[in-house]
Amino acid sequence: MAIYLDDAQRQSLARLASSWTWRTQWPTWALIITIYGGWFCVATHARELGLPVTTLLLALLGAWYMSLQHELLHGHPTRFPFVNALVGFAPLAVWFPYGIYRESHLQHHDDAHLTHPERDPESYFVSHIAWQNAGRGIRALLVVRNAFIGRLLLGPAFAIAATGAQALRRLARGDRHDVPVWLAHCAALTALTAWLQRCCGIPAWAFIVGAGYGALAVGSIRSFHEHRVADAPQHRTVINEAAWFWRLLFLNNNYHAVHHDLPHVPWFALRKVYEMSRQRYIERSGNFLVKGYSEWLGRHALVPVAHPLHGKLADAVPGHSPAAAKPQWARAS
Repeated sequence: MAIYLDDAQRQSLARLASSWTWRTQWPTWALIITIYGGWFCVATHARELGLPVTTLLLALLGAWYMSLQHELLHGHPTRFPFVNALVGFAPLAVWFPYGIYRESHLQHHDDAHLTHPERDPESYFVSHIAWQNAGRGIRALLVVRNAFIGRLLLGPAFAIAATGAQALRRLARGDRHDVPVWLAHCAALTALTAWLQRCCGIPAWAFIVGAGYGALAVGSIRSFHEHRVADAPQHRTVINEAAWFWRLLFLNNNYHAVHHDLPHVPWFALRKVYEMSRQRYIERSGNFLVKGYSEWLGRHALVPVAHPLHGKLADAVPGHSPAAAKPQWARAS
């Protein structure tokens, strides 16, 4: 559901939606051609580029492709979910089927339950029960995951494990709804991996572990503390005024508070919508504003940005003072 700042913004967006660019979605079509063309161009020139450069480029293109998949599931460039699903079906980023990601992410957009570990599938917080049941090793890893470097190194592993565990739990209770999606994804991934190894000289490990895990690691830069625990739902989502490279790579999803309010706005319009009402969005987010991913890196390279326990439950952790650990912008709400 769209949340507009006022009727003037609603009318302004209606005018934008009637523009040729918005109606044709040509920037998104150009993006699709660029990402697919770039990915297969790198793959077919792997021998000339060398394996390290190829793996790095495929990881970056895989992260860009995941940003595209996010755009597809929100109804761009077409209004037809099946057509968008066909565009996002290819396992260029390896690990997650498009259909699984779509279902999970749309559940994440229930803003009333953002960050809640049992309601938000993209939460980086855990419930009190999960924390109590975790051993010391897992607790330590959860804490490390909430630091910037830890998120890059451990975030993908946690995401893969959680998605796999969820699939197994559904099977265990007799729910086979996702089986065709997984089978189709695994078949496509097997075929693509075989083609890369046979025709392009890219070993399976380099694609699956190097490029695939690397793509998730790059994507975890965007998701680092993009949601915090706050009483007001609108204060839970960040505005990150990132540099142009990151804006392009993440398709302006760094303006995350705007995206959560207006999920139907296409990526190429998000920055304009934000800049037209910048101060109002900053105030609406409870001043949850950062000046780029370098700010996160500088503040929280090795220092966790928040305790893994959700909300006030963290107050009960011996030696932990969430209020003292929060930067000024986080204390404001």
